[in-house]
Amino acid sequence: MIVLDNVSKVYRGHNVDNEVLRAVHLTIPRGDSIGVCGANGAGKSTLMKLIAGVERPTTGKVTRHMTVSWPIGYSTAFHPHLTGADNAKFVARIYGADERELLAFVEDFAQLGSYLYEPIKTYSAGMAARLAFGVSLAIKFDCYLVDEVTGAGDERFKLRAEEALYERRDRGTLVMVSHDTGTLFRYCKRGAVVYGGTVTLYDTIAEAADVHHRLQSIGARAGQAA
Repeated sequence: MIVLDNVSKVYRGHNVDNEVLRAVHLTIPRGDSIGVCGANGAGKSTLMKLIAGVERPTTGKVTRHMTVSWPIGYSTAFHPHLTGADNAKFVARIYGADERELLAFVEDFAQLGSYLYEPIKTYSAGMAARLAFGVSLAIKFDCYLVDEVTGAGDERFKLRAEEALYERRDRGTLVMVSHDTGTLFRYCKRGAVVYGGTVTLYDTIAEAADVHHRLQSIGARAGQAA
């Protein structure tokens, strides 16, 4: 189980503070699959980083009773001057995984070819996302966080990515962010909507998607009226 208790996140600038999330209460049970909806800039990725522990809340507390991946597709933690292989081996050492087994999995899954042994700074965004995806899946986590990565790569890679995510979802917990609600329908049973700094959980992804679309329609009409 993962519990966010009265969590807020504020990014402080020189002249203004930006409160992205405010007083969020959210419980993610083991074995759940939750699709997170929200407009650009609503705070979806911030929510994922808080769940992962990549960032700390400004106020409140995040409690994790299971192991959690970093957001798949979040590749900025890689050292740009090290090769993809060296970054993968470094992650293996951090998590106590076998370096050779992890590297073999990543080499087969990410399909980077010789680029796996080139510095990360030479990678395209899609290549870096595929490396992050492969490294994340090579580690056995209880909960996998997925942030807009299933579109990286060719059709063969997309198919393998989908199969891998279904397998992780069926044996564990999955929290996914996507601008495409159709993707969320394929992977998730329940849904959450991030809007106005709040996070609301719904029993079905269909209900969450409906609320999300209605909120976007209201926002669009208000913008036109202005």
